[in-house]
Amino acid sequence: MGAAASAETVTGRRGEATVDRAVGLLAGRVRCRLADAHRHLLRMAEEQNRDLAEVAAGVINLLDIPDLAEMGRTPQPNLVSFPAPPGLPRRDPWPTAAQRILDALPGASALFTPVRDAEGRLLDLVFAAVTPEAVAPDGRRGRELIGTTMSGWFPRTITSDRWNIYAEVLATGDPADVPPFPYFDSIYSVRAHRVGGGLLLTWFRHEDPGDSDRVDSTERLGNLGWGEADLVSGVVRWSDQLYRIYERDPALGPLTQPELDAMTLAEDLPLRTAAEEAFARFERVDLTLRVRVNGQVKHLRTVADAARDATGRPLRVFGIVQDITERETSAQRLAEVERQLADQRRDLAAEHALAATLQQIILPLPDGPLTLPGLKVALRYLPAGQESLVGGDWYHAAQARDGSVLLAVGDVAGHGTQAATTMAQLRHALRALAVVTTDPAVLLGHLNRLTCELERDRPELAATAVVARFDPMTRRLTWAQAGHPPPLLCRAGRTTPLARPAGCMLGVLEDAGYATATLDLATGDVLLLYTDGLVEHRRRGPDDGLRAVMTAMDDAVLTSPQRPLEQVLDRLRQANPDDDTCILAVRTVTGETRDLRHYLSLS
Repeated sequence: MGAAASAETVTGRRGEATVDRAVGLLAGRVRCRLADAHRHLLRMAEEQNRDLAEVAAGVINLLDIPDLAEMGRTPQPNLVSFPAPPGLPRRDPWPTAAQRILDALPGASALFTPVRDAEGRLLDLVFAAVTPEAVAPDGRRGRELIGTTMSGWFPRTITSDRWNIYAEVLATGDPADVPPFPYFDSIYSVRAHRVGGGLLLTWFRHEDPGDSDRVDSTERLGNLGWGEADLVSGVVRWSDQLYRIYERDPALGPLTQPELDAMTLAEDLPLRTAAEEAFARFERVDLTLRVRVNGQVKHLRTVADAARDATGRPLRVFGIVQDITERETSAQRLAEVERQLADQRRDLAAEHALAATLQQIILPLPDGPLTLPGLKVALRYLPAGQESLVGGDWYHAAQARDGSVLLAVGDVAGHGTQAATTMAQLRHALRALAVVTTDPAVLLGHLNRLTCELERDRPELAATAVVARFDPMTRRLTWAQAGHPPPLLCRAGRTTPLARPAGCMLGVLEDAGYATATLDLATGDVLLLYTDGLVEHRRRGPDDGLRAVMTAMDDAVLTSPQRPLEQVLDRLRQANPDDDTCILAVRTVTGETRDLRHYLSLS
């Protein structure tokens, strides 16, 4: 009896764990609350007259994403394929999985399937999966492009030098960078990867340092616009993005209050009245209303406040409007997931394999050391000893607009596609924020707020990071950390950890503050930034791991004082079986040292 009861207990716990995992995956996929996802599972089990754990297992299998390369080679009859356009070959089913990955990525990227002639020459490329921000010349974006061709939208590409590069990437599998080229009034470059039998292209728009469109780009990224009304003069101003949200011609000017009232759904008018009453009580307004724009219902969140005179009379009203329609339609996505559940099954191993492919695309490593102002930088990524443990480690090393050098490493808790996706969001956010500020403490504050926002949809999400700014003129390093292991400094052959300034993990406290520390680097100093996989190991404590790394750095500098970075990375190449590791090694250099770089492959 005791053994039977114990077995039943274990089985019950496994069932609960399966349901919990399915709820988490479902809520994360469709961006809904955990409670809504759980209720949806219960309804599915009741309607299908099936056990809740069995339905949950089906959801888990559905949301585990297969390896793109394997899917490209082996037909999967249970997957839904995209219809091929007339005259083109039927497409492989695996782009369905790729589309779900691209849906979560920022920027403009697309996965193409090649069209070839009888001799195997590349004739055209067909859109198979597209990120939401990819836009065609006529305004179509995202999934609206699926099934159309490259030649249909960009006929000059077929005859350009870029076409030969794309064909070479498909033939060899080696990624390539397309040099900058003009397109309309902007300059673009392209990164090309072969994924399975397809071609993944990512477009980058090069901003002019004095480009006034920077604010507009930020508004597009957040899908929000701003407006203000001068109640004294009666002048009302809208940003370009606000006109886009309301799909209004800027030549017509901002909407009037009666026009705005007419667009609001009647059921939401009491909310507007309540907001107006709160505004009259000197409160800031924060409400979400449904409006009908050109026959489409949008969910718009408005945050507004006012500048007032000494009596409290408003003189100027200002605010932002954000289109959150996607978030508010999560119930429709739940229904879509349920429909796909009938004919799509995934397994956990394939999900990790796809996450690994995604991670390699998001986090490309340079072929050799980077030469930045006053610094040589070498990078290494060590995947976990267990192939299934794909993590969220990331790095950043680039010159900022103000001439300084920004260095960073970070680690998202957990493994799999969710960790890789969150890693991509944080890394892209840091790169975007560096346009506005290079203060490490301010950057970590922004990343913390972003992580807290993501945590609302992904419970228990947490991450760590260290961000450093190096001024090549003063040779001063300013750095801050968020629950991350301290950098290691090797000076005169002796390695020590830097004293950490205050700073908690990302995603724990929404109003967390971060302190900075400064250090003047001398010529020949070696600095190591790393993630915790380098020092934490199941067979030893973190202190033992830290001492081993410090000893390795001392030996590397002693063995090769002229080329220490190569020696450091060579000694730290052993993978951690429990976690992946990202290592960023930095050495200060002089102008004279840089002139000798053709003699030294790595210094």
